[in-house]
Amino acid sequence: MGRACESAGRQTESVTLISVSKNQPLEKLWEAYELGLRDFGESRLQEAESKILAMPKDVQWHFIGNLQSNKAKRIATLFSVIHTLDKEAQLKEIAKANRPVDVLLEVNIADEPQKSGNPVNLLDAFRSQVLNCELTRFRGLMTIGPAVEDPELMRPYFRLMKQINDRAGGEWLSMGMSGDFEVAIQEGSTHIRVGTALFGERDK
Repeated sequence: MGRACESAGRQTESVTLISVSKNQPLEKLWEAYELGLRDFGESRLQEAESKILAMPKDVQWHFIGNLQSNKAKRIATLFSVIHTLDKEAQLKEIAKANRPVDVLLEVNIADEPQKSGNPVNLLDAFRSQVLNCELTRFRGLMTIGPAVEDPELMRPYFRLMKQINDRAGGEWLSMGMSGDFEVAIQEGSTHIRVGTALFGERDK
């Protein structure tokens, strides 16, 4: 992170490291916490609930998984930030939690049919719906790019995401994972989602 920020002329503090702790035992989360990490990412509600109850209250919990509408209310109750908002039905359920929650809108930047997220051409209309919801605080955009071996191949997608996020008025930009977070930081990411590089391979 430090090297990537230095190469881009950014302060390391401008990037939030989200420790992706899904499928990791609680003791590994405690080890990360004791090293100073305070932002954790989970993708399954059932797994996350017990961890949230067990960990200290100063942890910021980020929901980074597929957001099912029938679970969105509970997720909005437990998590500080939702990274994967992309449907009106989710938005309506989040509002039922009756508490403010930070949200990022998921963008399908490469138009991959197997992935969730709004295509770029529908983003403005959905963003307007989010802004009209009092309890969802629009923070910016999120993407999961194509699976490629060379992180440099992600650079044009990340660069485009930064441009779109700026146009949308986003303060936060969630992009970059273990294999490509350095390129993501160089292209403007403010939140990187790192699991394997921190914890090693996940248990299945």
